[in-house]
This record gives sequence, C-alpha cells and structure tokens, in this order.
Amino acid sequence: MERNETALQTRPKILLVGWISRQDLARELGLTVDTLGRWQRQRSGPACVKAGRKVLYRRSAVESWLEAKEQSRSKKLGGRR
Repeated sequence: MERNETALQTRPKILLVGWISRQDLARELGLTVDTLGRWQRQRSGPACVKAGRKVLYRRSAVESWLEAKEQSRSKKLGGRR
C-alpha cells in the first residue's frame, strides 16, 4: 500500500462528525431500518440527507425531533374539554 493511501485511511473522519447513519440511528432508537425509511417517505421522522445510497441524520436534528415529539405528546395528555 502506498504512503498516501495509508494516510487517507488513518485520517479521522472529521467531515461526518455530528452525523449518524440510518443503521446506527435505528440501533440507538431500537427501531428497524425499514421503519426509518417509512418515516422518511411519510415525512414524519427526523430530517435526513441522502449521499448516494447512504442516508445520514444530523444528531442535533434527531434530538430536536425527539424533543418535539415529547412536547406534542405532553400537550395531548391534557385531554378534551
């Protein structure tokens, strides 16, 4: 292996800091990859971007989405009047 190739392989992946793959997000949330894909199509899940075939989620967007779900749930708990 050439020296330049080795340097590229060992260099930290700074570009993707703060991003998470669909597979990793599914694992962290205890969901299937298919569920996240369905939510993307329905536009009901966290915002994501596609880079070729890879789907990535910004961690801060996932956290905001979770917080919004928590807030909307607590509003619904008030019941009808």
